[in-house]
Amino acid sequence: VQLQAFGGGLVQAGGSLRLSCAASPGSFSSVGMGWFRQAPGKEREFVAGINYNGANTDYSNSAKGRFTISRDNAKNTLYLQMNSLKVEDTAIYYCAATLYYGLRTDLKDYDLWGQGTQVTVSS
Repeated sequence: VQLQAFGGGLVQAGGSLRLSCAASPGSFSSVGMGWFRQAPGKEREFVAGINYNGANTDYSNSAKGRFTISRDNAKNTLYLQMNSLKVEDTAIYYCAATLYYGLRTDLKDYDLWGQGTQVTVSS
C-alpha cells in the first residue's frame, strides 16, 4: 500500500480544511489508519486514529471536538475534517497505516507513511 496525502493549504484561524489520504489498492480496508502532524522544531505527534472499518476512532486532546477522522474503504481513502482551526494547528500533516486491525495512537505502531501535506493557519 502506498499513501498520498493532499488537501492542505493556507486558512485563517477559525476556518476549516479537509485532508484526504489516497491509498493504492491493497490492504487499506484491513488496517488501522491515523493522522499525525509535525510542526517546525517539534516531534511528530498523533492527531487522530481509526480502526479498519471506521467503527472506532480516537483523538489527541488538541483535536477532540474540532477534528473528525473518517474513511471510505470503497474508495481507499482516509479523511481528516478540521474545523475551528487555530494558529497552533500549523504543521505538516501525515497519514499513516498500521499493521493492525485496530486503531493505534503510538507513532511506533505505524509502518507506512504518506509524504505529508502542509497546513498553515494564519491569525
